[in-house]
Amino acid sequence: MSTVYYTASSLDGFIVDTEGSLDWLITRAIDADGPFGYDKFIKTIGALAMGAATYEWIVKNHPGEWMYDQPTWVLTHRPGIVLPEHPVQVFAGAVPELHRQLVAAAAGKDVWIVGGGEVAAQFVTEGLIDEMIVSYAPCTLGGGAPALPLRSEWALTESAVNGDFVCARWTKPAA
Repeated sequence: MSTVYYTASSLDGFIVDTEGSLDWLITRAIDADGPFGYDKFIKTIGALAMGAATYEWIVKNHPGEWMYDQPTWVLTHRPGIVLPEHPVQVFAGAVPELHRQLVAAAAGKDVWIVGGGEVAAQFVTEGLIDEMIVSYAPCTLGGGAPALPLRSEWALTESAVNGDFVCARWTKPAA
């Protein structure tokens, strides 16, 4: 079981642009079954967590039925943002407590920290992210929300090209 931050980034390290848009990302070619592809990845996931901005983006851009089968938590102090028809839980406490809940719910599978970067940074600060998988798009945004807004050290363990993306797996270096 691992806790994984799986995301995409511009070459200059942003996951959304200054307008909160993912248009730079969703128009690009990637093979969902290819190296580091989403379809393979999601089959390994038993539970996931995301921040309020990520949840709100999903609601706005993918209305209707909730898109994940796995137990999901939204980190927010605004519980009213979660739609009653979505089977998600709201969490506003300490990240280590949430991580324990995620691991239990994942039942031996991996935990996905969906994002955004601020949420991932909370898990990294607590030493709870085992690996990051980042798919780098061939563009720069010049600003926006950073993929991981803190200083941390990682070791590159695997990389591949998938469509327009260079994908990389990073793990915490051995102590």
